[in-house]
Amino acid sequence: MHVDTIDTYIGQAVDFVIKMLPELLMALGILIIGLWVIKKLTRILSATLSTSGFSIEIVSFLSALASIALKVLLIVSVAGMVGINTAAFVGVLAAAGLAIGLALQGSLGNFAAGIIIVTFKPYKVGDWIEVKEKFGKVQDIQIFNTIVVTPGNKTLIIPNGEVINGVITNFSKRGNIRLEMKVNLPYSEDFPAFKSLIMEALLSMDLILKNPIPEIGIESFGDRHLVISIRPYVLPDNYWEVYYMVMARIKKVYHDNNISVAFGLKVMGKSGEIEYVQDLIK
Repeated sequence: MHVDTIDTYIGQAVDFVIKMLPELLMALGILIIGLWVIKKLTRILSATLSTSGFSIEIVSFLSALASIALKVLLIVSVAGMVGINTAAFVGVLAAAGLAIGLALQGSLGNFAAGIIIVTFKPYKVGDWIEVKEKFGKVQDIQIFNTIVVTPGNKTLIIPNGEVINGVITNFSKRGNIRLEMKVNLPYSEDFPAFKSLIMEALLSMDLILKNPIPEIGIESFGDRHLVISIRPYVLPDNYWEVYYMVMARIKKVYHDNNISVAFGLKVMGKSGEIEYVQDLIK
């Protein structure tokens, strides 16, 4: 390439930069200031929604949507300032959005499910739920996922689409949760007396709710014993603590009253028949 031609191109490039430099600097300044303003507006929106009584899930969700929408508008405006054809730019964004949408159909489904969750509120932050046989406490409801912490302190990230498409068990909806426990009682024991002892033991525990009152009843008749259902009510956050306390208290009732049960060990008797071994629970 001839030296004069190179000098011509360089001169044109320098002239273009000098001509466009003010617009570029202004656009950059507006972009920086705009991002700062959007951050402030998002905080104000979150505070306003919170003081208006909206739940934390809806506040977080709407704030994120508003931030994304404002940033897109800002980028389009800045692009127009530097001479980019915004109509073509919007067309490119639409095409890119379509391509991304086709590639991320599952994510868009999770996004739509997130809107359903924060709108109809099958659960909220702090609730104990069971989804897909996973049990835990809801820590956060995000745009695409629900964050659940299990009693074993494991963090589960469950896509919102799976939550909506399955059965949701909300243990906190009614404000209490019922423990489901079963024990064996020999036929030789007096059930009303046993029920009275267990009820007294349960009602003496501070963490067990007195209303509704615990339920105790005969569930079935086994080969060697009665199967007794014991169902006290507790606050969801106290579930596991009370569960183990109740088990220990029931054992004490057996111990203090010398109640003997067949604990399931089978042996071959002298007659050749299967026999159960009885043992005191102490």
